[in-house]
Amino acid sequence: MDPSAQREGKALPEASLPFHRAMPSLTHMALVELEKAGILKFLISQNVDGLHLRSGIPREKLAELHGNSFMEACPSCGVEYLRDFEVETIGLKETSRRCSDVKCGAKLKDTVLDWEDALPPKEMDPAEKHCRMADVVLCLGTSLQITPACNLPLKSLRGGGKIIIVNLQKTPKDKKASLVIHGRVDKVIASAMEFLKLQIPPFVRIDLFEVILTQALSIDRKYVNWTLQVASAHGRRAPLPFIKSVEVSFVDNQDYKEAILQMQPFRLKRRTMQAKSFELVLKVNFIDGCGCQSVEINIPIDFKVSIDCFNPDKDAVLQRLRDTAIQDLCCGQNAVIERTAFLMPKSEVTVYAIVTNIVQYIKSSNVLADSLSNGNVKRQRESVNGTGTSRKRSKVHRRKSRY
Repeated sequence: MDPSAQREGKALPEASLPFHRAMPSLTHMALVELEKAGILKFLISQNVDGLHLRSGIPREKLAELHGNSFMEACPSCGVEYLRDFEVETIGLKETSRRCSDVKCGAKLKDTVLDWEDALPPKEMDPAEKHCRMADVVLCLGTSLQITPACNLPLKSLRGGGKIIIVNLQKTPKDKKASLVIHGRVDKVIASAMEFLKLQIPPFVRIDLFEVILTQALSIDRKYVNWTLQVASAHGRRAPLPFIKSVEVSFVDNQDYKEAILQMQPFRLKRRTMQAKSFELVLKVNFIDGCGCQSVEINIPIDFKVSIDCFNPDKDAVLQRLRDTAIQDLCCGQNAVIERTAFLMPKSEVTVYAIVTNIVQYIKSSNVLADSLSNGNVKRQRESVNGTGTSRKRSKVHRRKSRY
């Protein structure tokens, strides 16, 4: 939101999607392609929406000056965890989760700065370094009024670099710039990509969830008491924000009653004769904002837990999912990216990756949609099988809107 509008007490614009389902804009994805082409060397963001990371910008080439609402960090070993849900705290406070490194286990902290927090050197130092080295600092969709971030572009001038500003409104740094364009960022960037003959890649969002099957013999050893749970891949107690409900049915077997799991944790408990095997179907229903309504996954159950783990090349599996989604122009493709067995208690955990959104971006500047990159102007995008809902942001979101 424009700071001047905020000072005037104007209401925040309504979001077309839940915060955790926000999609990268055309400009986000164009920057990804510019980085791959070797043109974009480093990116500095004042936003806390995490969209630059989700779009595909490498973490080592990104400074998130004010933090990331979807990131937790370990203060002990420094490991960062990008979540699919909004972290519940702000102000570098401890969250309810711990570092998953067995050698560490420290309590994690959120990464979003509060009003009194200084910019972290981990983000600020490389931002300053790259500004001093830059041939051109491109300022996109920023009012350049929040200090000290607004002064970073000026550091390029000492080394002979230039500043280019693209923003709907005037900024306090316009006089220092070699070029100022008062226009919509998406339209300007689309024209630049056409000039460079670079394609703007589609955005494919892939989310993860776990299916956990736990079993134990009854006292008389005639039956297997088993529990099926659909859980977050970010931890058993973490929320699953993109799943609305789970329906469980059974293939060619009338002995088992179907179930609809509508409350998290999504858990089903049943008893089966020990020697019996069967196949069940999980219908996972997604919330509004996902590109498809549901997906069905067949799971064979024979209660034979292998001690061998299944760990394919995750990056290769995820890339195949993206390629297939783009080719088919639809969501719902899924694949197993990990399977781990445990003997005590006897259980098996399978991690699924699923395509939940695809967005293709209109490249031609003649038919460009409006952009969210500038203030509160709404952006329209060509979304494959996509739907959205509107809601007002919470108090936490309003505190973050200064960025």
